[in-house]
Amino acid sequence: MALPLPPGLLPSEVNFLCEMELVTVVPRQRLDPIELLSGKTPALRPPYRADIPLWLALLLKKQRRANIVPPPWLHPSSLGEIVHHETHVDPGAFSAPPPVPSRADPSNPGTARVPVYGDAAMTLSPPFVPSNTSSAPANLLPYHWFEMSEVLLAHAGDDIPASGEVRRLVRDLQEVRAAKMREGMVSLGSGGGVTNLKGVGGMELAEGRGFILGVVDGVRRIGAGAEVSRREEEEEQELHGRAGGGRGDEEEDEEDDDDDEDMGF
Repeated sequence: MALPLPPGLLPSEVNFLCEMELVTVVPRQRLDPIELLSGKTPALRPPYRADIPLWLALLLKKQRRANIVPPPWLHPSSLGEIVHHETHVDPGAFSAPPPVPSRADPSNPGTARVPVYGDAAMTLSPPFVPSNTSSAPANLLPYHWFEMSEVLLAHAGDDIPASGEVRRLVRDLQEVRAAKMREGMVSLGSGGGVTNLKGVGGMELAEGRGFILGVVDGVRRIGAGAEVSRREEEEEQELHGRAGGGRGDEEEDEEDDDDDEDMGF
């Protein structure tokens, strides 16, 4: 008998999906294209840059056959601006994610290739959009920002400029965003509105799903208990009303009998 699986993705599964993200590498050796399920990888020709999946980039980095180019948002200046935006400019919301392309632009090789079936074009989502390549926006956090930064700092720290400062900024950003999620859940538990989770990363959702679901379930139970109490009060008031109406009819009948006796009937 299979064990029931928890809802949503586990952190390990989110890490696995993150390894499918495209990153930019500078090859040190020539490598012919590799046939993958998603298509062929580009041919690696030093010193030209190429976009390949993260898992392949980490393998080539381990073999010293390529260097990984960190995405623009992982630079200290970009992370500093993102932290400043989330703490001072708009402390009540998460920073906006990078835009998702809906169609491939032939004039821009950095855009995602969107499969087209008939007249309908599919809209791709992470990890199938180039949000971690060298052409990605600088001040927008991608969906897999946290796990991507952890992997690159652990396995390609020598390719990241000022890696020590980057580690500190990533930790500060994680703490700021975790505090926002806790505050949003507290507001939801106290009867506030639904928290806007736009811009929240995949690992943040995976790690906070248990807490979020617990708060939502608690709010649901409180609402159900209040509804039951309200119905019981309405039924009790209705019963009292019926009882009061019955006593009034009996008193009217007794008054009618007294009047009949007085008249000699």
